Amino acid sequence: MKRRMFAALLLVSGSVMAQPGGVKPGTKPAPKPALPVLKTMNDSASYAVGISVANFYKQQGVSKLNTTLVSRAINDIMGNKKPLIDDNTANTVMNNYMTRLQQEKSKGAIEAGEAFLAKNKKRPEVKTTASGLQYEVVTEGTGERPSAEDSVTCHYRGTFIDGKGFDNSYDNGQPITFSLRGVIPGWTEGLQLMTVGSKYKFYIPYTLGYGAFDYMAIPGGSCLLFEVELLGVTKKQK
Repeated sequence: MKRRMFAALLLVSGSVMAQPGGVKPGTKPAPKPALPVLKTMNDSASYAVGISVANFYKQQGVSKLNTTLVSRAINDIMGNKKPLIDDNTANTVMNNYMTRLQQEKSKGAIEAGEAFLAKNKKRPEVKTTASGLQYEVVTEGTGERPSAEDSVTCHYRGTFIDGKGFDNSYDNGQPITFSLRGVIPGWTEGLQLMTVGSKYKFYIPYTLGYGAFDYMAIPGGSCLLFEVELLGVTKKQK
């Protein structure tokens, strides 16, 4: 009985033969790799730069980078060495890369918008212009019609094709006034079809909206729906 208890105590203390995969008697465990230490302000700033860059591109949809080459580029520039590509080429590469990422991200929204517009176009009350803008007359006014150089005062409500709203002037309790040169192409074109007192519905493809790139709360490639009331026109002074 005493011999068994003694053996058990030795086993717990690690003084008897090791289990498979364990540390053999008389050997020291392998040292754990040392963790990076931010010893100086420069160390902390350097690491912070890495965090800032990584977070920025992660937010842009970049999920994978060759960090060895990222480090190489930083070392080349900071060490005044000739980089593998010049600034112009680097800008072109990044623009093409980010455009491709955004196109992949927006593909679903673009296809959904195109399917919606193709179906909506078949409704008899919907008219389609040469640009692809679709509109529907809810109420036809009798006032003047704006030109592209004018400013207009409107009430509006904007939604996505799933019916989810993203912006409207009614919540603010007052209409907005803006130049037709300062809005998306779908609005510039559509409002020139209206007369004061009219209320129209616009169905705007992404090409006449905010394009394939995300814009604030509007995902890239979104087809946008608007109900617009034209309340007034301010003619451009000559």
